[in-house]
Amino acid sequence: MTIYRTRAGLRHQFRDVLNFYYPDCLDTTVGGYVCQLDERDGHVYDAWTKHLVATARAVHNFSLGVLADGPHWCEHAAEHGLRFLSTVHWDADREGYDWLLEGREPTDRTRYCYGHAFVLLAGARALQAGISGAESELERAFEVLEERFWEPEHGLYADRASPDWDLSSYRGQNANMHACEALLAAYEATGADRYLERAYTVADRFTREVTAATDGLLWEHYTESWEPDLAYNEDEPRHQFRPPGYQPGHHAEWAKLLALLSEYRDEDWLLERARELFDAAVDLGWDDEHGGLYYTVEADGEPIVPDKYGWVHTEAIGASGLLSRLDEGSEEPGTEYLEWYDRLWNDANEHLINPRYGNWYERLARDHEREGPNRGPAVEPGYHPLTNCWLLLRALEADGSTTLGPRTGEN
Repeated sequence: MTIYRTRAGLRHQFRDVLNFYYPDCLDTTVGGYVCQLDERDGHVYDAWTKHLVATARAVHNFSLGVLADGPHWCEHAAEHGLRFLSTVHWDADREGYDWLLEGREPTDRTRYCYGHAFVLLAGARALQAGISGAESELERAFEVLEERFWEPEHGLYADRASPDWDLSSYRGQNANMHACEALLAAYEATGADRYLERAYTVADRFTREVTAATDGLLWEHYTESWEPDLAYNEDEPRHQFRPPGYQPGHHAEWAKLLALLSEYRDEDWLLERARELFDAAVDLGWDDEHGGLYYTVEADGEPIVPDKYGWVHTEAIGASGLLSRLDEGSEEPGTEYLEWYDRLWNDANEHLINPRYGNWYERLARDHEREGPNRGPAVEPGYHPLTNCWLLLRALEADGSTTLGPRTGEN
């Protein structure tokens, strides 16, 4: 059994990641956060660029710190970022959140559903943490998502728009997955059924209906009518945000979300589909030679981009951990998922977690070698490891368990 099956082990990892970013990530000059910290030694390599998703994720992270009874500075850090998010990132004239800033000046006002979903997530977790102004931010973000991105004829969200709200024809998996995540959090924060119903609709429509066209696997890119665009970016296999192929990490992430949904909706298909998607993630994505999960693959598992990303492994950890508690369909409930959980943590400890600070590296080569610093404005300031450690801690605390496994009370 790994230490990460225990509350103590998960809490240790959770605090390591928080401590890596604080206090250097707080921008006391122009406000908001400095999220561009070098993953090896923590030095700031870009103190000026403000990315909407990085800002929202950091608000979310520090709010989780409050909820997990973390360091005392988490509340101030969350309040600090929420003020910046609600004022500087918000374009009051066009009523949307600006994507990229230099200091306090917008340099890219493209409206992304993905970014607005993370604002909703930040508002929801901040509301749960008792952060002032969080409820109004949650409601505003949801209103924009509903009025500008929601397409009731498809039961899914559009992907992006111009600053003046002309919608692009591109439709994407990723924006809808994170919208589902944020809607679940909004339901947990408010108890309002509208958020749960919308999360369920998105999950049902995408993971059962849309994926029927690709034999149940999750394609990433779609036309305006939600037909798979199988040729999208096929000449750019290493596109930073929208590569072609199937992503094992997103299969695992959807498995996690369906497992969470099953806690609120008693429908057999949710856990059945969650198991299918996790199985697809490891069957297609696991590298038998070097270990770890590939970034993108063909439908038969042939790697397209064989690199190993930290976020992919944290999502698989979260999914396997939750499924180990919920899998009651075998003589030894949860055993297979616990084995994957331990394997993923062991691989992460050996390769993906910075041994000095406890933060996670963004990307390594297939053989786990570093090819250079992972830098850019679109960073993820610990969001994936913090989220999944917190979800597992919450699950253990909810039923009084001290270690991870099937829910049988104290174990």
